[in-house]
This record gives sequence, structure tokens and C-alpha cells, in this order.
Amino acid sequence: MATVFRATASLFSPQQQNLKLIHSSSSRRSVCCRRRRFGIRLRAMAAQSAIVEEEEKPLVRNLAFPIMVNGCTGKMGKAVIEAATSAGLQLVPVSFSSEEDAGQVVQLGGKDIHVHGPSGREDILASVFHENPDLIVVDYTVPSAVNDNAELYSKVGVPFVMGTTGGDRERLYKTVEDSKIYAVISPQMGKQVVAFLAAMEIMAEQFPGAFSGYSLEVMESHQASKLDTSGTAKAVISCFQKLGVSFDIDQVQLIRDPKLQLEMVGVPEEHLAGHAFHMYHLTSPDKTVSFEFQHNVCGRSIYAEGTVDAAIFLASKVRFEGRQENLQHDRRLARRQHAMMRSSIVLVPHGVNPEELECLNWSHCKSNIEALVDEIL
Repeated sequence: MATVFRATASLFSPQQQNLKLIHSSSSRRSVCCRRRRFGIRLRAMAAQSAIVEEEEKPLVRNLAFPIMVNGCTGKMGKAVIEAATSAGLQLVPVSFSSEEDAGQVVQLGGKDIHVHGPSGREDILASVFHENPDLIVVDYTVPSAVNDNAELYSKVGVPFVMGTTGGDRERLYKTVEDSKIYAVISPQMGKQVVAFLAAMEIMAEQFPGAFSGYSLEVMESHQASKLDTSGTAKAVISCFQKLGVSFDIDQVQLIRDPKLQLEMVGVPEEHLAGHAFHMYHLTSPDKTVSFEFQHNVCGRSIYAEGTVDAAIFLASKVRFEGRQENLQHDRRLARRQHAMMRSSIVLVPHGVNPEELECLNWSHCKSNIEALVDEIL
């Protein structure tokens, strides 16, 4: 069954990056005591003991997993590659981009990355995934490619982090949920901004209608190359709507003119090519009360680092689930061995000739044998 992680602050927290199963240590002592008590070494019991010991070990955080960054020719793609390289991830020298960028070989992260256009993507991705079975894909392409790319990743079976905004989000979620992969999907990869979004969601859930009747103004400023309305702004507006505010997405004031960004918004000139300034202003019906929420980001490092954290989380989750599947397999094997033992153990009472066993009624003895085996296992 597929899992979609809609990013919250806890997803990026360090505690979430060492995933482990917690089992009571008394269970392990019980198994060991039973082994000593009966003085019998059974394969099934040994397998169960190994399972418990394996589960008690924390999942080691190994950063040496391969990562493929699609949209590597864009500013966010380049920033993610830089952050991933700094974190010690293995950069796959393949990337998907637009038809215009196809055929390029770009040097990023100390590697020559071959850029491919729309044609032949499925075969290329399948080949990369075959060579790198622990592969995690990061997508920073364009809004129009979101759904097609997600369907491609899901079809091939590659876990992915979707940092690209836009597209049909409900279709995106459904694509992943109908597949058998894991994905982290968020319009916002900055950990601190994600924490703000989480706080807004809590407020909307616990105080619905608290701002009924209030008017809302939303202004967001991004670099001129950002074509769509900020996904973060949409998420915050959704919370305000649950709080009782009437507001449509098309009422958002988009600032993309560098002159206005300098003079009206106050964006530093050196960050005109990469920034995210958001302002949400609430006013009461009688104009006597106002609230303002604002978050301003210069540069892209906050998003790139958050994306790498999301990829690490995803890789840990995939590995954890893989280990769980192995543990379940071991349990099934132990149960089969248990059943075989119950059907094959024969207890001969003292003084009875084994050749005469067919003449005896063993129903009572058999139940005692089964109870003994159950206790051992």
C-alpha cells in the first residue's frame, strides 16, 4: 500500500530520521529464559529470538543512498544538488528536464549530469532504478509536468520527493495512493515555514470560525521566473478559510516586478532572483482590530536543505519498511516451523514399546505435547 507524506514539521525533525521498532525488553528475556528452562534448541525459537533482537536495534542512518534530481538546470535543482552533495548523498548523473534542455551535459556536484527530455523517460528511469535500487527521486521541474512525472515515478516504482508546486494536487495524491510507493509531497520544503503551516493547521482545527467576518489581504513576492501562485500561500489561505474568512485564491496579489519588489516589498536587490516574501493581513468588520502574519525568505538554501532532509526521511522509511517485510517473512517461516514441529513430534512414555503405539489413544498426550511446544515458541 502506498503512503503519501504531506510534510509537517515533525517529518523533518532529527528524531524522525532514526526509525526503529520499540519492543519491551521483557519479551526478549522471556524468550531467553524459556530456552534455558527447557534446555532445547529449536530452530523456530531461535528464529523468533533473532527477530526480537533485530527489532530492538535502531535503524542506522546511512546517508549513502543515490538521489536523482529532476530539473537540475533550474535554480532549485542546482541548490538541492549542492545540499545533497554536502550531506554525502550519491548523486545520480541523470536528470529529466524540458525538451529545450535535452541533450545537455551539465557539471554539478562534481559530476557530469546527462539531461534528458520527455522522450524515453520510462526506460531511462527503469534502467537507473535497476542500477540503484535504493534510489530516491527529487522533482523540481515545472507545474505542468507534476502529474505526468508523478505517474511515471509511480509506474516505475521509485519513491520520490515532490517539491514542484502546481498541477492537480488531488490527482497527484491519488496517483501515489493507488500505487505501491512512498512519496513526500509538500508545497513548502523550508522546515521553519512548515512549522508555521503546522501551527496554522492546528489553529484552524481547534478554533474553526474564529475569524468569521474578517477581511483578508494576501501579498506574495517571488522571483519573476516563478509562474504560479505560491503553494505555501494557498495552504495558509486554506487555513484562514477554515477559520471563517471568505477569500479566493485569485485575490492573492502576486508581485513579480523587480521594481515593485525593491520599492514596495523591500526585497534586498541581491535576492531579487531568489526570494519568497509573504504577508497575510486580517481586519475585523469594524476596522478596529487587525492581525498580520509575515514570513520572508531570501535565497534557496532553506528549501534545498529541507528537501534533502525529506529525502533522508523517505529513504529511512523505505528501508525500515523493507526490514519489516523481512521480519514478517521470518515470522511466517517460524510459524511454519512451529506447525511442522506440532505435527511431527512423538513422545513415547517410559516403558512403552514404540511398536505398540498404534494401539494406544494419544489424544490426551498430544494436547500436552502441543501445549509444551506452544510454551517453548
